[in-house]
Amino acid sequence: MRAALAPGVRLLRALPRDSRYRGLTLVLTFLCYTSYHLSRKPISIVKSQLHPNCSAWGPNPHNDSNSSTWCSWAPFDGDNYKELFGALDNAFLVAYAIGMFISGIFGERLPLRYYLSGGMVLSGLFTALFGLGYFWDIHVLWYFIVVQVCNGLVQTTGWPSVVACVGNWFGKGKRGLIMGIWNSHTSVGNILGSLIAGVWVSSAWGLSFIVPGIIIAAVGIICFFFLVEYPEDVGCNPPLHHMASDEEDAGGVTTSEKDPEAVTSNEGPLSISGQSSTDHSDSPTEPAEEPEAISFLGALRIPGVVEFSLCLLFAKLVSYTFLYWLPLYIVNVAHFGAKEAGDLSTLFDVGGILGGIFAGLISDYTGGRATTCCVMLVVAAPMLFLYNHVGQNGIGTSIAMLIVCGALVNGPYALITTAVSADLGTHESLKGNAKALSTVTAIIDGTGSIGAALGPLLAGLISPTGWNNVFYMLIAADVLACLLLARVVVKEVRGWCGYMARKRGFKEF
Repeated sequence: MRAALAPGVRLLRALPRDSRYRGLTLVLTFLCYTSYHLSRKPISIVKSQLHPNCSAWGPNPHNDSNSSTWCSWAPFDGDNYKELFGALDNAFLVAYAIGMFISGIFGERLPLRYYLSGGMVLSGLFTALFGLGYFWDIHVLWYFIVVQVCNGLVQTTGWPSVVACVGNWFGKGKRGLIMGIWNSHTSVGNILGSLIAGVWVSSAWGLSFIVPGIIIAAVGIICFFFLVEYPEDVGCNPPLHHMASDEEDAGGVTTSEKDPEAVTSNEGPLSISGQSSTDHSDSPTEPAEEPEAISFLGALRIPGVVEFSLCLLFAKLVSYTFLYWLPLYIVNVAHFGAKEAGDLSTLFDVGGILGGIFAGLISDYTGGRATTCCVMLVVAAPMLFLYNHVGQNGIGTSIAMLIVCGALVNGPYALITTAVSADLGTHESLKGNAKALSTVTAIIDGTGSIGAALGPLLAGLISPTGWNNVFYMLIAADVLACLLLARVVVKEVRGWCGYMARKRGFKEF
């Protein structure tokens, strides 16, 4: 007698075919970028082991060595170790920022599945090579710098590819919420990276890199066999990115009962002012031609790309400073051990998950991507100040402040790099050319990566003068990120006011 189908299989068969493939795409791209961040995190955990407090290790077994640094890993055993750590961070991040501008162009012209999986395998190789420096007893700075540069370059294959894949499968209606949940891969990867690296950080820190390297390479191979780039490749219906309704008003608020996935804003910051959707929706159907990939300058001309890119520069500066320096800050200020500091720092990423989902949900409801980002950035500034001054007054206070700061710092960062990038990459001015998505994503994230490189560098230079100054720098960056979106926020607010005026029967001003 044949057994009945498993409940999970029955559930999958009950779902529409398009939904199954959309779910597969979300899961695969989630796992892919989780592994990218998982492989980036170990360096922040291992820093405290490369230059630990040797007095806590007991007496110096080597009579001819410096008693205060005998347990440090050369070349990070000198007084300039913070500057060297900053150099390591920037070797990766500068290469990442430069490579990102090029990566999107390649991503538009190469099969994303090959491009993404190949980059993940190479990233696994270079991540493992950093850890092998421990087993090969390497003590020259240039080796670690070169590995970081190579890893930074190959990791640029990730973000444009996964955002383009998700953007190909999902329309705009609930994109903020979907991508807010999906973007938790960043924080999940950071958390897993911290926990995995923490297992070996005190015994054999090389494994803190080798194991994540193996994981990202393995996920890359899985991606190669199962990722589907476009709905059309498997006979599914593509999302309706560009269909607009004249009955829809600014801020994404519709006055009709139509499917929100099939309508987009005509007056919001992500639209061209005065352009009517009927210009292309009523034209006769013609045989579709393969659209050309958009140029770099053409992508910059899309309304909103420059403003959100510059905002992300400062938002990512703050986020990546926490990513690379928070465990060391906790060790120095709260006097925890390396593993305990790494575990505690994961709470910042827990807050990031909540912040990304909250930002996506609110921006979907209001249609105000820029306004949502600005509000969170404004609140983040005083919270950073409070965390620095009272965040170490007890473990309960530290946990609460880390979660709140993580939500407020990573919420705008998550929203811009996901929903906003996908919105701009499928902007109505592109007239349905989906090939712009990877380039727009690369420009926005590439500009943000400049900030990601500057943040850890400035932290390394400023931290010797005191951690207070590092936090003042982060607060200033948050304020600048907010100011750069001011024009887009004003446009959104005017759109909302106009919608409310029309709704009440008044003439729009």
